[in-house]
Amino acid sequence: MTGSSLLLQSDLLPEALDISFKLAPSILVIAMLGLFLTIGFVFRVADTENMWVAGRSIGNVENGMAIGANWMSAASYLGMAASIALAGFYGLVYVVGWTTGYFILLIFLAAQLRRFGKYTAPDFVGDRFNSDTARAIAAVTTFLIGFVYAIGQAKGMALVGLYIFGDYGGLIPGLDGYQVMVVAMMVVTVGYLTLSGMLGATKNQAVQYVILILAFVVGLFVVGYTNGYSTVLPQLEYGMLISELGSEFSEPFASSSYYLWVATTFSLIVGTCGLPHVLVRFYTVESERTARWSTVWGLFFICILYWSAPAFAAFGTDLYTQNVGATYGDPGMTSAASEVIVVLAAQLSGLPDWFVGIVAAGGIAAAIATVAGLFIAGSSAISHDIYTNIINEDATQRQQILVGRLSIVALGALTTLAALNPASSIAALVGYAFSLAGSVLFPMFFLGMWWENANRQGALAGMTTGLTLWSIPMINQIVPTYIGSLEAPLSAGLAQWMPAIGSALITLPVVFAVTIVVSMATDEPSLETKRIVRQCHSPEPMGQQETAEDVVADGGEEMATDGGRAADDAAADADRADDAATEE
Repeated sequence: MTGSSLLLQSDLLPEALDISFKLAPSILVIAMLGLFLTIGFVFRVADTENMWVAGRSIGNVENGMAIGANWMSAASYLGMAASIALAGFYGLVYVVGWTTGYFILLIFLAAQLRRFGKYTAPDFVGDRFNSDTARAIAAVTTFLIGFVYAIGQAKGMALVGLYIFGDYGGLIPGLDGYQVMVVAMMVVTVGYLTLSGMLGATKNQAVQYVILILAFVVGLFVVGYTNGYSTVLPQLEYGMLISELGSEFSEPFASSSYYLWVATTFSLIVGTCGLPHVLVRFYTVESERTARWSTVWGLFFICILYWSAPAFAAFGTDLYTQNVGATYGDPGMTSAASEVIVVLAAQLSGLPDWFVGIVAAGGIAAAIATVAGLFIAGSSAISHDIYTNIINEDATQRQQILVGRLSIVALGALTTLAALNPASSIAALVGYAFSLAGSVLFPMFFLGMWWENANRQGALAGMTTGLTLWSIPMINQIVPTYIGSLEAPLSAGLAQWMPAIGSALITLPVVFAVTIVVSMATDEPSLETKRIVRQCHSPEPMGQQETAEDVVADGGEEMATDGGRAADDAAADADRADDAATEE
């Protein structure tokens, strides 16, 4: 099979990885993928409530597990350990940035977004700022985030798939083994998502979390014990190994600048708070209390893996040095090898194929779980926010679901094409999506929820500014990699001070300033909009299907929840009307 296949892309072929068909791991992964398809079929949806927000029926522990699986993508399972293995201390930027972002979500957005009670992130932007244009920009941004983010997941699935299933280059004419694996994995993922919607995806994500965390943690314990690195708690004991790995691993900023570390950390923090597939998890629960607790559970489940990733990176780096060659220097470990360092560590430990297959299966489960969240968020943006709210307001539920499923297929096709020749590492690809979310969506969520005077004009100006500024470093660093005649970056100075992976450090303050200044220079939002924002901060509980808009429409508790400001605003509105009448 291998002899007649096309050669794998040299820059994507992990050295030392055993690329061959392995029966036991193959049966294991096929059974796992079959389980995902079965769950998707059993919980298939026929209405939009279950398609987009799982009927708002998910409990806090289950939602916390779904948050964990939704979040711990190939970038967490594979890319984080890869970044730490190659860049040492700098790689911890992902642990710090992503974890900190969840604390901001817990404090400032989780419960408030649930009280606002929409289906999608663009839904919030469109209704909060009373603008279909803002809704459309948010929807396009959501689709773009899903696309960029999912490229890294497809790459991770394909690299792990090579270890399990071997090289099938030539099976699809013109494609090498890596590319064939990209297509195969994406077909399975898109297949179950078109059936299941958010309800099935949530049920699957809970199962996927169990698979990926057991595979990762058990793999870490066995690798540590087998090689004498650790006995009881590898997450702490790996520290004894650091001094043997070289200054490239342990010295702060040995492989990058302090500024890049700060910029990347900042972008990952604010990007976490602006990712649509993360925020939509708060819409799937029955109450704001459940939203808060599911965030706490999610952070706990995530930290189990984040606490373990540096140890796996250290073990894998030492095993690579002992069995393959020097990790650092020239030539050193390639980026491709680092991105499967978790699987390589198990393989180089001489563990049975079936056990290494379990570790590899966890990586596939992590990638599929995240792609599920990304594609549901992206398809809902197209179906619910653009098609139903802008193009065809009379769309039936059947039409909405059909458009949503077609959007999933389209997003899957675009992601597959881009992943055939990815421009960057898994972690970097994900980082670009975080910069986009932090530049465009997070400012709208934060200001929209915490400043009632943020208005339509401010939101439009801010989002347009964010998209434009984010595009500049992407054009400078990423676009040239797809154009043979150009060399990246186009401007070294721009890449140094406004790196694509950390551009939100520059863009977010500008977007905040533009949104605030334009909002202050134009008319305030309507009184009803202000009351809805205030209701999102009310201590009074709401029903499972109730939203802040419902409470305000019923005239329920507006006087109790706004400290009398509603009466003051109403009086001010009346005075303005009287003045206008007098002038006429």
